Amino acid sequence: MSMTFADLALAPALLTALSEEGYISPTPIQAQSIPMLLEGRDMLGMAQTGTGKTAAFALPLLHRLAAAPRSAPKGGARVLVLAPTRELVSQIADGFAKFGSHMNFSVTTIFGGVSQFHQVNALKAGVDIVVAAPGRLLDLIDQGLCDLSQLEALVLDEADQMLDMGFAKPIERIVATLPKDRHTLLFSATMPKSIAALADRLLRDPAKVEIAPPSTTVDRIEQSVMFVDAANKKTALLALLRTPGIGQAVVFTLQKNIANEVCAFITEAGITAEALHGNKSQGQRERALDAFRAGSVQVLVATDIAARGIDVDTVTHVFNHDLPSLPESYVHRIGRTGRAGRHGFAITLCDAEQRAWLRDVERDIGRPLTVNADHAWHSEAARHSTMRPPLLGGAAPKEAKPQEKRERKVWTEEEKLAARAAATRKVMDKV
Repeated sequence: MSMTFADLALAPALLTALSEEGYISPTPIQAQSIPMLLEGRDMLGMAQTGTGKTAAFALPLLHRLAAAPRSAPKGGARVLVLAPTRELVSQIADGFAKFGSHMNFSVTTIFGGVSQFHQVNALKAGVDIVVAAPGRLLDLIDQGLCDLSQLEALVLDEADQMLDMGFAKPIERIVATLPKDRHTLLFSATMPKSIAALADRLLRDPAKVEIAPPSTTVDRIEQSVMFVDAANKKTALLALLRTPGIGQAVVFTLQKNIANEVCAFITEAGITAEALHGNKSQGQRERALDAFRAGSVQVLVATDIAARGIDVDTVTHVFNHDLPSLPESYVHRIGRTGRAGRHGFAITLCDAEQRAWLRDVERDIGRPLTVNADHAWHSEAARHSTMRPPLLGGAAPKEAKPQEKRERKVWTEEEKLAARAAATRKVMDKV
C-alpha cells in the first residue's frame, strides 16, 4: 500500500487543503523530506524541477506555524524563502497560499521591478512567510526597513541558479543578519562545488535527500532535436505547433527581441501566444502567466528568466527555438513539461551556430538527444557544424581548429564562480 499524506502526521488544516487540491500520495522528495523536516532537521535537498519540491518544504513549514501560533515580529518574518526570479517567488508564494488555505497566516512577496511600498507596509505589520528575491530583500535590509533577527526558518530554493546569477554575496549578507539558531533548508537541482561549500557554511548536521543525480532529466519527458538552418526556425516551429496533440506549450528563446519576434510570428498565424521576458513589466508578466494558466493562451514564448518559474501542469510540449548558452538551463527549461506525473515532450531546434551548445547539453545530461531528420527543414550542415558562438553578441562564431593547442589556464573555484556569475549576468541582462 502506497504512502498517503495522512501518513505524514501533518496538521489537519493541511490535509484538508491537500485533499481539496486532489493530492493523495506524496512524491518521492516529499515522502523523504517531510518527516525529517517535521523533526526540525536542517536539509540539503537535490531535486530536479517538477518533482514537487515546493510542497516538500512548504508543508512542514506551514505545519510548524500551525503547531506554534504566534504573532510575526514587527518589521520582519518568521519564515524566509529566497528564490532567484520574480516568477519563481510568485509561484512559491502561491504554493504556500494553496496548501495553507485553511490556516490563518500571512505571506508576502518581495522582488524588484515594482514599487516597494506594499512590501514595506507588509513588513511593518510583520509577516509569517516572506518569499523574496535576494536583490530587493537586501535593499530593504540596507534601508533599515526589514529586520530578520527573529527569523525561525530559512529556505534557499534553486540555490544553484541564485549563485549563477551572481547572488552569492547578497545571500551571505542576508544570512549575516539572521539568528544562528534557525532551521535552514537548501534545495538545488545541481550540486557544483560552490553549492556544497555554501551548504557547509549554512547547514548544521543536515539530512540529505537526493531524488535525481545532478543534471539528469525527468524520464517521462521525450527529448529530440531537429537540425535546421537559422532562417527556417520560426517556420519549423509553427509547423510543430500545428501538429495534432499539441496542448499548451512553452517556447524558449535566447534573447528578448527573439521572443518578441517569435511571439508575433505565431500570433499572426492564428495561434494565441504571449511573450515573457525581462523587458516586460511585472504586471505584464503576471497577466501573461495568468492567461497561460487559465488556458486562454496556448503558447508562452519566454527567455531563461522563466525557465524555473512556470508551474503549469497542462504543458504538453517545450520547444527550444534557441539552445541555452548555459547547458544546465536546458534541464530547467524542459522541466516545464512532464509535470504532475504526466508525459511530456521537449523538442529542440538546433542551427549551425548553436551546434556546440547542443554538445554541451548532451554532455551535461549524459546522453545524446534523439535526432529527428524526417522533416522538410533538415540541415546536414547544422548537424555537423563545428562552430561555437560567443556567449551573447560579440564577434561572429568561427570554425573550431582542433589542431591548435593552447596552454589551458587552471582555474580556482573562486575564479570559476566569479567568471560564471559575470557571464550569467550578461545573459540575464539580455533576457
